[in-house]
Amino acid sequence: MLKTDVVVIGAGAVGCAIARELSKYEINVIVVDKNDDVGGDASKSNSAIIHTGYDAAPGTLESQLVVAANPMYDEIVKDLDVPFARIGAILPAITQEQYDQLPAIKEKAFRNHVYDVEFKTGEELLAMEPNLNPEVKGGLWIPRESIIDPFILVQALAENAYANGVEFMLNTKVTGIKTENGKVKSVETTSGEIETTYVINAAGLYCDEIADMVGKADYKVVARKGQFYILDKNTSCQVEHIVLPIPTKVTKGKLMCPTIHGNMLVGPTAEDQDSKLDKSTSTEGLNSIAADVRNLVPNVNLRDTITQYSGLRPNRNPEGLHFDMYDDLEGYVNLSGVRSTGLTLSVAMGKYVVQQMQYHGLEVPFKKNFIKERKGIVKFSECTLEEQEKLIQENPLYGNIICRCETITEAEILDAIHRPLGAKSMDAVKRRVRAGMGRCQGGFCGPKVLEILAREWNCDASEINKNVAGSYMVTGVTRQ
Repeated sequence: MLKTDVVVIGAGAVGCAIARELSKYEINVIVVDKNDDVGGDASKSNSAIIHTGYDAAPGTLESQLVVAANPMYDEIVKDLDVPFARIGAILPAITQEQYDQLPAIKEKAFRNHVYDVEFKTGEELLAMEPNLNPEVKGGLWIPRESIIDPFILVQALAENAYANGVEFMLNTKVTGIKTENGKVKSVETTSGEIETTYVINAAGLYCDEIADMVGKADYKVVARKGQFYILDKNTSCQVEHIVLPIPTKVTKGKLMCPTIHGNMLVGPTAEDQDSKLDKSTSTEGLNSIAADVRNLVPNVNLRDTITQYSGLRPNRNPEGLHFDMYDDLEGYVNLSGVRSTGLTLSVAMGKYVVQQMQYHGLEVPFKKNFIKERKGIVKFSECTLEEQEKLIQENPLYGNIICRCETITEAEILDAIHRPLGAKSMDAVKRRVRAGMGRCQGGFCGPKVLEILAREWNCDASEINKNVAGSYMVTGVTRQ
């Protein structure tokens, strides 16, 4: 039986942020996740926005964490080498009814201690974003709303936690939690039993199922699907800021914004469903995005889409972000209701969870040799010609372009595979270095990436998955 001090269930943004924060202390931590890569479920398929918390419910834990997290990113992205940009967001009011809601939204921002939200006239907004609906009557400017690479953020948190001694057990599903005399005793998994003093449930979509293992599932998680378009970098209609709709009680609405790598992101929908696995897109859902976003940006050219995808947000019923520890179950920490702001608040949640555990008796000293920084994969396409020449001289594989759309080299792919918690699937490579994220969506580079993965993991190409176990890229041999 394995033995540790803390088991974190879930290797999404929240789980990895908690693991990194715990790695600052003299304590043993194991992160367990059913997937074969870090990134969880919801953390891999979101709007990639770092929110300010201007529209959170005032006085809630979610408001507290999001507002605290936003300024933390200035230092975190430098320490962990994560692509990030503070491009700001605009909230345009197209109708008089929407315009009349702006004072209340601004007041809500102030109640959340987000004081830099400002009114803008229609003329000012059109000067900022010429492709906005010309009927815009005015709106709000939220300067600290930002964009990030969510894949690299989670990988960076995990890699840094790993560098500081955290163990990751991927492709490992939790099957039970044993308790004894009102205390956590062990976690049962498909990879064996782990004796532990603490269990932190950061399982996102499946947190209710984990909570049920210890009789603490007084809520249910409903998967809320969000469908998106990704547009080509050269699409004819672009925006420079995050363009947000007036939010509703159910959703923040369908937006248009740049990604950190220069594509346009359009969406998402908000569709509650019973299945926690169905990530399909639908004509109905995508058409609803087109109709709503064209009210904001009439000339958005959805014919320039290079892919559509959907993600599932863990919507809690009863709703609300919850952190729970229990008098009758020592050592169990339950997180639930982490939804669309989860990526943002993850870094604050890490600190909050550790502090709460200390309030409940955790006594561990800080490490004297904590490794603060993590170096990311070199981005060959962003280097100067002189830098590229130097890289090729040092390693000729930088001169072998595998992905032509995104100018990704073989050396970058090898780094993605062989660094700690390295890529084992096609999508894992894609999330780390963007091979296959360009206009052709892997049509040209896919076979070569498959060949490299098989070679480096010393297996047959038929054993390489696209993403989840069993999603094989090839099924057999047609000729010798």
